Order: sequence, then C-alpha cells, then structure tokens
Amino acid sequence: MIATDALSLPLAHLRRGKVREVYVVDEERLLLVATDRVSAFDVVMREAVPFKGAVLTQMTAWWLREIATDLSHHLLSASVDEIVREVPALEPHRHALAGRAMLCRRTEVFPVECVVRGYITGSAWKEYRAHGTLAGERLPDGLRESDRLEPAIFSPATKAETGHDENITVADAARAIGAGNASELERIARLVYERGRKVAAARGILIADTKFEFGRAADGSIVLIDEVLTPDSSRFWPLDGYQPGRSQPSYDKQPLRDWLDGERRAGRWNGEAPPPTLPAAVVQATSDRYLDAFRRITGTDLDLPELT
Repeated sequence: MIATDALSLPLAHLRRGKVREVYVVDEERLLLVATDRVSAFDVVMREAVPFKGAVLTQMTAWWLREIATDLSHHLLSASVDEIVREVPALEPHRHALAGRAMLCRRTEVFPVECVVRGYITGSAWKEYRAHGTLAGERLPDGLRESDRLEPAIFSPATKAETGHDENITVADAARAIGAGNASELERIARLVYERGRKVAAARGILIADTKFEFGRAADGSIVLIDEVLTPDSSRFWPLDGYQPGRSQPSYDKQPLRDWLDGERRAGRWNGEAPPPTLPAAVVQATSDRYLDAFRRITGTDLDLPELT
C-alpha cells in the first residue's frame, strides 16, 4: 500500500493532493494515483489505511460505468493492464499501480467544488443551527439535523488543498467562473447525484451529500473529473435505522474520527499536526468500513489479487 510518499515513476510529478498524486503522461493525459493516505480534521495521519486508494479508484470507475455513460468525464482507464499498454514505461510499477491508478484526460479545472446536499448535515447543519442559513442564505425554519432536503440543495464551495473548503453562494460561483459555467456545473452535478442516489437507495444506502469537480477539456467541453460518489467525497448512511433529529452512522472513516475525538476529549491530542499514532485496530476498522462501502454499493468484493 502507498502511505505518504509519491511513487518514483518515470513521469513528471505534477502535484500532490490530500490523497492523490498526479503525474503528467503527456500534453493530453494525466495519471492519478490514489494513495492509502487518510486525513481527519484536516490532519493527514502517518498510518495508511489498507485498500483505501483502491476503493476510491475502483468505486469511481464503477459509478462512471453505471450512471455516467452519456456524460463527458475524464477517465480513460482504471485497469492497470490497459494503463501499462498505453504507457509501457509504467510496466515495472504495475504492482504499485494496480487498482489505484486512473489514466485520465487532462483538463483545466474549475476552481469550485460542486456540492449537492440531499440531507442537512456536516458544515451545513452547523451553520444552519447557528444562523438558519447556508453560505449566508436563509433556509426553511424548523429543519432538524439529518432532515431530507427537497429538492436537494446545490451548494458550491471553494477548493482547498489544505484545510476546509468554504461554502459559497451560487452567485459567488457564477462570479468566479461565469454564470453559464456555474449553471451547467449545477445541472450536471444534480443529474449525477440524483442518479447515484437512486442506485444507492436500492442497495440500502442514503447518499446524504456529495461533491463533484469539473474541468474544461481541450475541445471546450465540460468534463466530470476526480473521484465520483466515493466514501471520501460523499456521506453514505445506512437506510435502515435512518432517523432525522440526530447524526447518522456513515460508511467512511468514522472509526478514525471517533477515536481521534476521544483523544481530543482526553487531552492527549490538540487537534493539530502531528497526529497521534493510530492503534492497529482503528486502522483495520477504517479499512473494513471502506471495503464494506464498496461491497454494498457495487454488490461485489474488491477483487484485486495484486493488492493482497
């Protein structure tokens, strides 16, 4: 598994995200490698979470095959065999890339996160509870934590490489990227969310909210990029047991957050880097949660013998 460092690939290393390493294949293509890094409360842990990168990559590929066949997206292949055929210089790195690499079209990224909220939770609930607003705009009175929002709210945010993204209004997004672009991004984001929500609900999962990223391709088209409807970009809640008026359990890094919360309450961690050393049981529980999310959404186990 890949914990914290970039791979020594025979490609130019373009940038590092919280989870992904991005490499230049050529003027038209990038290689995105999802590591097993995990962050919580804006701090990247020292320990890796086994299979996390593969879950994010393969779940994205699954969703794009299932619900985005008629949409323009950046993924060319998430198969290591196909990637190595396209970029033969990567053959010696086949094992490290298996399951977690995406060969993608290169785009000019729009500097906004496109968040769709089907339920009120997270930062939206925190602001609403304090002010009755989201990004400064009024929401209906009387909402409870985890209430379903009908219709879902399109809630753009700034993109942050470190720290929290900040919620902004649709008008703010329009000023940043142009009204026409903002309108089209909202349309596609809502479309993908609603399609995903229906698929997930049939599998016993509520997608509480999710975020998408978009770019503009060389031909001028708007392209869905990065990860799609994964446990890192979305909140997955179990449908059975859903009860508004409280927080909900989720299929993501909740075991990690719960343990870190305990460390903060006990005064053993101040919430900043460096993070505390994670117990092996917490790492395993977090890995299990990601694998369970993959299994429930796709209906199959993560079958990648190269990773075992």
